[in-house]
Amino acid sequence: MERESFEDEEVAQLLNNNFVAIKVDREERPDIDALYMSVCQALTGSGGWPLTVLLTPEKKPFYAGTYFPKRQMFGRIGLMDVLEQIHRKWEQDGEALDKLGDELLADLQSLDRKNSQSISEGSVGAIPGEELLHEAYELYRRQFDEEYGGFGNAPKFPSPHNLSFLLAYSQNYDQPEALRMVEKTLDAMYRGGMYDHVGFGFARYSTDREWLVPHFEKMLYDNALLAIAYLEAYQITKKPLYAEIAEQIFTYVLRDMTSPEGAFYSAEDADSEGVEGKFYVFTREQIEEALGLEDMHSYCHVYGITPEGNFEGANIPNLLQGLPDEMAERMGMNPLGLRTRTDEWREKLFEYREQRIHPSKDDKVLTSWNGLMITALAKGAKALQKPEYAKAAAAAADFIWKKLRREDGRLLARYRDGESAIPAYVDDYAFMLWGLTELYEATGQALYLERALTLKDGLLELFIDEAGGGFFFTGHDGEELPIRSKELYDGAIPSGNSVAAKLLWKLSVISQDVELKAIAERTAAVLSSAASEYPPGYAMYLQAHLAMASGGREWVLSGKREDPALHGMLAQVQQAYLPDAALIVNWEGSGEDMLRKLLPHLADKPSVGGQATAYECRNFACRQPVNNPEAVKELLATRQ
Repeated sequence: MERESFEDEEVAQLLNNNFVAIKVDREERPDIDALYMSVCQALTGSGGWPLTVLLTPEKKPFYAGTYFPKRQMFGRIGLMDVLEQIHRKWEQDGEALDKLGDELLADLQSLDRKNSQSISEGSVGAIPGEELLHEAYELYRRQFDEEYGGFGNAPKFPSPHNLSFLLAYSQNYDQPEALRMVEKTLDAMYRGGMYDHVGFGFARYSTDREWLVPHFEKMLYDNALLAIAYLEAYQITKKPLYAEIAEQIFTYVLRDMTSPEGAFYSAEDADSEGVEGKFYVFTREQIEEALGLEDMHSYCHVYGITPEGNFEGANIPNLLQGLPDEMAERMGMNPLGLRTRTDEWREKLFEYREQRIHPSKDDKVLTSWNGLMITALAKGAKALQKPEYAKAAAAAADFIWKKLRREDGRLLARYRDGESAIPAYVDDYAFMLWGLTELYEATGQALYLERALTLKDGLLELFIDEAGGGFFFTGHDGEELPIRSKELYDGAIPSGNSVAAKLLWKLSVISQDVELKAIAERTAAVLSSAASEYPPGYAMYLQAHLAMASGGREWVLSGKREDPALHGMLAQVQQAYLPDAALIVNWEGSGEDMLRKLLPHLADKPSVGGQATAYECRNFACRQPVNNPEAVKELLATRQ
């Protein structure tokens, strides 16, 4: 529509003569997008983007649709036709359109009240039992693509929080089939063309069932959530490939998606020079130019490059035929030798590709998506014991704290070119809460826990639905829209409500705050009412549900900062797969009083006999404390 209509002189003249044209960035204003998407769905029975909505001057919607060609074609009404007809109708009987807008909003408000009431009624009492978790697993199992991995048919989206739920489920219920589905999917996504085998990082989704041809756009949130899934799979399986993929994602993000100040950019376009994928694909001749004739033949054999190509006459490098170790056996080569050569080929191709015109970069900094990448990097620092990832996460967290907060502490949603703007949404608060909590666990710096607790207070003050439970998408101080919505569904990005339920529960364990625990449980109950319709649509909430079903689990490590035994224990706990457990590092000694001010109950968990001490607790009851890393390792082995 941008090319066909919005850049067309004839359309522009019609729009500018009779309408006020407003283009909404749905990443900056997801509240507006959500409201008018519900309008489109109510009017047409479906939704999608581009989203086209016509409103009265009072912002009442009366007409909506998705894609309109310039003029009628293939049975679709054209944008020019719509605009001309609506203009005539407005001139002849504007009151009728105004009335239509009133009726539509009244219907949506009534539906919203009905949904809130049914959710509220459904949320009375305890969180449902574990049957919802088992039902979700069974539905995932039925939808699983046995041949190519993933769920359902093309297009295939990564939706990594689905995989994270299945990983947690596999461990909680000793279900190897859940782990197998995750591993097959993680392997297939990496092998396919959705993964950039030259510059690293994942594209947004696969257009085909085999994961070969992506929509080449790269999103920060996808790469953050995928890094988390690969790290969790590595913690469970200890397979080096999963750690390697997570590190390559971080390499891409820190190289190409990080601002000089340390914050993370939002996305890279699919197109360059007006052609989708042009930056990423190669002909055999181009590979020969980059690598030389002999290496070209070997590279093409390993990465599925053919003369006819696999994408519009060119090639998307992929490993669908096999990983380098598997290909080495077929080629009669030493696996280590082939891996060394593939690394050399990749570096040469990367340098060759760097000379091309790059896709445009969306260099705005979104608080919510930064929260997800901070989470991923902090998890990487723990699982891989690489403090450089915690350092990168801390730089982004510090940037958000300094640049994306007003003087009164109110979080903001977007930063670009020195300007911070737009009151933050529930996703911004919830995702940053997640990132700061993980960053505290990765560094042991009480400052990040203090910031997390400060954000928790803002979340409760600005967004909580006192009557119906859960959290509204916008704060009570935000721009007034006809409907104040509450997002519960975990789509491409988890909902703020699901992440809030998970993190408020965790913070209630850390702080031993009974009131906060009740809020987390009530939020989970609201979500469970919605999730009962289709549990796989609420994968992040299901992770919160699993954590609550497991009880409040907590590790407290107490001792002096300089004690190597304490650091050995800390490394053991950080590397373990403990998705539902909180970690508190209780440094003792002078100048270490900030944490005890935040968590006074730590006085009950000191180091014993001057030795580093680990406490493993569940539902506020602790096992006998232990004093050495080997004992911690044994406890972790029995509790996972």
